[in-house]
Amino acid sequence: MFEYFNVNRLYFFLIGVGFIISLLSCQNPDDKSEAKDIVKSGVPKFELSAKQAKIIFDMPVHCITVEYPNKLGQSIGSDADLKPPRVLRPIFYGCFDWHSSVHGYWSIVKLMKSFKDLDQNDEVRGTLNAMITDKNAEIEKSFFEDKNNLSFERTYGWAWLFKLQEELITWEDADAKRWSQSLQPMVDLLRGKLLDYLPKLVYPIRSGKHDNTAFGLSLMYDYALTAKDEALADAITEHAIRLYQNDKNCDFSYEPSGSDFLSPCLEEAYLMSKVLDNRAYKTWLNEFLPQMYAEDFKLEPAIVKDRTDGQLVHLDGLNYSRAACLYGIAHQVPALAHLREIADAHLAFTLPNLGKEDDYMGSHWLGTFALYAITHQ
Repeated sequence: MFEYFNVNRLYFFLIGVGFIISLLSCQNPDDKSEAKDIVKSGVPKFELSAKQAKIIFDMPVHCITVEYPNKLGQSIGSDADLKPPRVLRPIFYGCFDWHSSVHGYWSIVKLMKSFKDLDQNDEVRGTLNAMITDKNAEIEKSFFEDKNNLSFERTYGWAWLFKLQEELITWEDADAKRWSQSLQPMVDLLRGKLLDYLPKLVYPIRSGKHDNTAFGLSLMYDYALTAKDEALADAITEHAIRLYQNDKNCDFSYEPSGSDFLSPCLEEAYLMSKVLDNRAYKTWLNEFLPQMYAEDFKLEPAIVKDRTDGQLVHLDGLNYSRAACLYGIAHQVPALAHLREIADAHLAFTLPNLGKEDDYMGSHWLGTFALYAITHQ
C-alpha cells in the first residue's frame, strides 16, 4: 500500500531552489496562461530545505495561540455554551477553527521530528507541554460528547487528529509520548464514532471541501496502519470499497468549484490506491479516470484572484492536495509517472506564495497543506 516518506529523503529543486522561486515570484500567479506554461515546461522536484521548513513551521507556531478571529462551528444548546474558544477548547482553540488548529499541531510535530534546530530554545516544546495535558484533553473530548455536537468536525477534523496522533506515536520522544497519551482517549472516542457512522453512510460525500469522505478516510487509514489498528483499517477498507468500487468516468471538467481545496476525483482515486491491492486498483482506476492514462493528460493549477478572501484562497490548498494525490497515485501505478510532472507543476505554481499570503485566512492553514504535498513525493 502507500509508502510513508521521510521528509529528509525528499528531492527538491535539483537545479536550485532560489532560481525557481525567484523566477516564479516574478510572474503573476493570476494569469491563466502562466499556469499552462508551468505545466508544459516541467519543473525539478522539491526537497524540504531548512529554510522552507522554517517558513512552514512558523505559520502554525504563530497561530496555535491566536484566539481571534475564531470560527467556533458549534451548535448552541443553552447560554452555558457561550464561552471563549480557549475555554471550550483549551488545546485546539487557535488558528481560526478547530481543525486548522489540529493540523497546525501536526505540522509542528512533523517538522520538529526532522528539523530539531527549529525549536532550539524549546519554546515551542514548552507551549505544547503547557497545552496538551490530560486535563485539557478531557475538556476537548467532552465537547464531542455533547448531544448538540455529536457530529462536530466529522470527518475532516477527526482525520487530522488521527494524523497528529500518528506523528506522535512514531516519535521516540518523552514529551511526544506524553502528548499522545493525553490525546488517545479523544482519538478512541472518535474512532468509535467513525465505526458507528460508516455503516450508516449510504452515499459518500463528494464535495471539494471539509466533509469530503475520501479525504477523511484516507488520513484515518494512514493512522490505522501506523497504529496497527487492524479493525479500523479493515472497516475503512470495507466501506471505501462499498462506497466507491462501482464509480466510473469521473469528470475533471466539473472541477474545481470556486472555493474547493480538495479534488473529489483525485481524493477518491488516492484513497482507493490504499485500500485495493495493486492489480485491482489498476483495473478500477482505468475505469474511474481513464483520461489519466493518456501521456498528454493535463491538469492546470487552480488560480487565486484574491488571497484575502477566505473562500477563494482555498484554491491554493487545492493545488497542494492535488499534488499529494497525484504523487500517491503515480507511486502505485508506475505507468502514470507523468502525473508526477503535473504534481510538481502544481507545487511550483503555488509554493512561491507560501509565507506571503495576504491575509490570515490563508496563512493560518496553507502551510500544513504545503507540507502534506511535499512529503508525498
